Amino acid sequence: MMKETIINYIRRPEEVGLENPVLIEGLPGIGHVGKLVAEHLIKELNAEKIIEIYSPHLPPQVIVEEDGTISMVKNEVYAWKSNANSPDLLILVGDYQSVTNEGHYELTSIYMNIAKQFSVRRIYTLGGYGIGRFVEEPYVLGAANSPKLVEEMKSYGVEFRNSEPGGGIIGASGLLLGFARQENIDAVCLMGVTSGYMVDPKSAQAVLKILAGVLNLDIGMEELERRAAEMEKIISRLKETEMQMMAPQFKRDEDLRYFG
Repeated sequence: MMKETIINYIRRPEEVGLENPVLIEGLPGIGHVGKLVAEHLIKELNAEKIIEIYSPHLPPQVIVEEDGTISMVKNEVYAWKSNANSPDLLILVGDYQSVTNEGHYELTSIYMNIAKQFSVRRIYTLGGYGIGRFVEEPYVLGAANSPKLVEEMKSYGVEFRNSEPGGGIIGASGLLLGFARQENIDAVCLMGVTSGYMVDPKSAQAVLKILAGVLNLDIGMEELERRAAEMEKIISRLKETEMQMMAPQFKRDEDLRYFG
């Protein structure tokens, strides 16, 4: 029986051989924006899975695979050894975030310990910022753990607004920034603005473009573009349905005004 978090090292830091890597966190969240970006990076870069994390703070369920078999809920860390033009990467992805407050702190502490084991020099956490309405042209909001980083990210097109996001940043994406500051590690959160209603590959594209520019990564966008186009069709149909449902109400209102 699992009573505590289990960290399964498929390959140890000394075996992977990364040099002062950058950690990218893309766990599930609003619009699955961060998760989409992180998984896209893993696929495009052909990154190698090196760590699996199992925890009683994750939801009490298993994942049913396409062939009918099951797998335990887990989070994973992937490694990518760069050429000379970009930094080495650690990419944190997973099925879920913690379902408990204490679990958020415990798991984030584990992520930070992994970062220190690999001598991570900077952390980028990725997520979505839901505004409750459909967004035609997504943009990226930022938060950072030092004023220097704020100014640096502005030069890449990241927007910083007073008191946004309202209520702060919940989960690993926020806690990693605070924990990193305690360890004197630079950390930035990149949040793609999204409706918050559904998975948003278009917002993920906006975040990925910023991240690729910052890290000097040559990443294909075709898969995200395809998924964004599919989602645009779904949103268009939803808007059309909404207008059709509202039309009779408009007509009734007009009739009442005519006879009033």
